[in-house]
Amino acid sequence: MELANGTSTTSATAPPAANGEREDPGGFKLKFCTVCASNQNRSMEAHLRLSQAHYPVISFGTGSLVRLPGPSITQPNVYQFNKVSYDAMYKELHDKDPRLYTANGLLNMLGRNRQVKWGPERWQDWQIGIPRTDHSSDRGSEGTEGGVVDVVITCEERCWDAVIDDLLNRGSPLNRPVHVINVDIKDNHEEASIGGRGILDLADSLNAAAKEERENVGPVAFDMASAASRASFDERVPEIIGEWQERWPNLPATWTLAWF
Repeated sequence: MELANGTSTTSATAPPAANGEREDPGGFKLKFCTVCASNQNRSMEAHLRLSQAHYPVISFGTGSLVRLPGPSITQPNVYQFNKVSYDAMYKELHDKDPRLYTANGLLNMLGRNRQVKWGPERWQDWQIGIPRTDHSSDRGSEGTEGGVVDVVITCEERCWDAVIDDLLNRGSPLNRPVHVINVDIKDNHEEASIGGRGILDLADSLNAAAKEERENVGPVAFDMASAASRASFDERVPEIIGEWQERWPNLPATWTLAWF
């Protein structure tokens, strides 16, 4: 029994170990992608939580640049996506002002991030459907090698808008359905932690339904991920999100079915 957003919930999943890892139940797993503005706080907390539960997961940011708080609101620390590692950011900020960046949580956040993957990636640069062969050391990479996912979870409405617009601009070359869900999370460390727990709960609910429909449809057909083979699962998603929203009322959610 745990408190989630002030609501008592009971989890049917295995309890996490001391390091946050959950026992891997095996079997079918949906593939997830988490997205925030800079691929630093909210998306990375969710990426870590999902990988600890052994879900295939990747993560991105939708901003033009990676922006982290600096000594003042007019002096942010700015980095380029795909070019600067979390480890390099950690070392640079530690050298600049270890007291400030420890106090505001940035060093702790970057220390976590560098244990998850190399560095922040930009959604708009993702080559969907192209094998991600150079990400084998990322947490959650197993199962994402093919460069596609089943569910994209954004952490802010503007990120959801950016993902939807980008998918429309790409023109659906794979003709593959993908659920795009926004879970609105305030961009601070405490809310990111709560949001990460909520996203994991949502992933568990979605995956349970997907496993049921996969058994009904047949593994071979379901795994083809066509509109026809996934239709029964796709139809259940709005109801699943509605039930989840009752458990997490302080994490407003928006959903649409889009296409890769």
